[in-house]
Amino acid sequence: MTVSTIDTKEVAKFEEMAAEWWDPHGKFKPLHMLNPCRLDYITAQIAAEFDRDLSAPRPFAGLKLLDIGCGGGLLSEPMARLGADVTGADAAARNIPVAQIHAAQQGLEIDYRHATAEDLVAEAAQFDAVLNMEVVEHVADPLAYLTACHDLLTPGGLMVCSTLNRNPKSYVMAIIGAEYVMRWLPRGTHEWSKFITPDELYDLLRQAGLDPVDRKGFVFDKLRWSWSISDRDLSVNYVTSSVRR
Repeated sequence: MTVSTIDTKEVAKFEEMAAEWWDPHGKFKPLHMLNPCRLDYITAQIAAEFDRDLSAPRPFAGLKLLDIGCGGGLLSEPMARLGADVTGADAAARNIPVAQIHAAQQGLEIDYRHATAEDLVAEAAQFDAVLNMEVVEHVADPLAYLTACHDLLTPGGLMVCSTLNRNPKSYVMAIIGAEYVMRWLPRGTHEWSKFITPDELYDLLRQAGLDPVDRKGFVFDKLRWSWSISDRDLSVNYVTSSVRR
């Protein structure tokens, strides 16, 4: 495998947690809680970019979609249900059989691959949409990684990329709160120094040859114990959409 942007320490962290992907009360509880909010944003962006009617039975039929850093398939499976031709790729080998078994149990056909973005570029693979969710803060070279993601898109293709902002609030919420107080994640899951501000990510996307078209925040309401999409609050978790022109 080509591993130029892979941080092997980061891969090892997720290898150790692979068996827990589909446990909503396990180590991936935060992603299970966030997933409905992520899906609302992703489906709206894809539908708008490709003029699809989300009320149709399989609105994404005919679209080739890559879920890079797919983990256990929390996003790959709903995209397949919406009709997309889904490839899920992950650098952590142990994630792939977990994802394959769960998809088979659900009667879903998803092409899961133990591969990096660079591996897929080397194969000349291309997709209409790339989901790049909570990955860029774990790679060794964000610009090289985003450039590979650009190369995986067809002209006019859409990439949805989410990550964590870098500021004192994100350190308190994502590191101290999530890993030490709530114990939602194992300690050391994230490195605050690798978080990326929205302006930095927009600059990286442009350098990679992408045209940023939207960004929103994912905001956790501690009273309602739920996530929502915000036009203004990008202070901790946020998501962007960009297009290959």
